[in-house]
Amino acid sequence: MHPLYGSCTGVSVLPKLSLIMLFLETKGYNYSKRRCERIVTWFVNEYLPRYKLIINIDHLGLLRQGVFGWVWTADCDHRPRDFEIELQSGMSPDLYIATLLHELWHLYQHVQGSLRDKHGKRFWRGVDHSTTDYEDQPWEKEAYKMENILLNNYLSLT
Repeated sequence: MHPLYGSCTGVSVLPKLSLIMLFLETKGYNYSKRRCERIVTWFVNEYLPRYKLIINIDHLGLLRQGVFGWVWTADCDHRPRDFEIELQSGMSPDLYIATLLHELWHLYQHVQGSLRDKHGKRFWRGVDHSTTDYEDQPWEKEAYKMENILLNNYLSLT
């Protein structure tokens, strides 16, 4: 039973230190559920171990949107803890791991409060970047930089 939403189907509850810290739901097609759960569990244990999080990951076709993945807060932006991630299905394992870690870093940025969406605007560390071009967005620059670090750290453990 989900403490916020009641009973849900298809939800993996991954405990940490006998307290339920992560509710993870994965769905979609053409992906490895086990790989997805391992990556998310590793990331949360490494970078967000003190937070109770709800993460829903949907694997679907995103090619028309021109992206491999994206993430957004599902509850609120003031102390967000509930997140939706959509990932392109059918990616190679290496691209899948890198993309999921990239999106999880954005989740981290939201939880830490450095990335915020407020009144239809996007803020990075208190500065409005709503009109900043994608390649100049500081949260994307940080996520791309961290993507390689996270990937190397994750792969060294597996």
